[in-house]
Amino acid sequence: MAVSLKSPAFGNGHAIPRKYTGDGDDVSPPLDWSGTPAGAKSFVLVVEDPDAPSGTFRHWGIYDVTGTRLPEGASGSTVINDFGARGYRGPAPPRGHGVHHYHFRLLALDVERLAVPSHAKVADLRKAAKDHILGEAELIGIYSR
Repeated sequence: MAVSLKSPAFGNGHAIPRKYTGDGDDVSPPLDWSGTPAGAKSFVLVVEDPDAPSGTFRHWGIYDVTGTRLPEGASGSTVINDFGARGYRGPAPPRGHGVHHYHFRLLALDVERLAVPSHAKVADLRKAAKDHILGEAELIGIYSR
């Protein structure tokens, strides 16, 4: 069985509620997953917007996640996002730029702890996880202003 990622807040390909955006409370949405591969010891979650005017914009990177869910407003081991801060920062596309697609990517890893430098960014997190991936899942939400 393949890894599956979902959110009770929005469906795949559907609008991300305002609460989880830069226009709302700017808290991370709740996420649940199933189909964890054998041998998976931790998870990484990355949120990226490939529709950003300057290229892919990274909103969140959290690692060393255990279990099968992240609650709303989750915190934990995070890296620096493209806003220059740690933690979740929700969708906030330029006004009038159209619909943006936000890719929530879950990576199942074969390690309990991922070696990530304290100054790491989201792109660095993906590189650190690359050789440890046992499976992955994606949930895409959309948002526009």
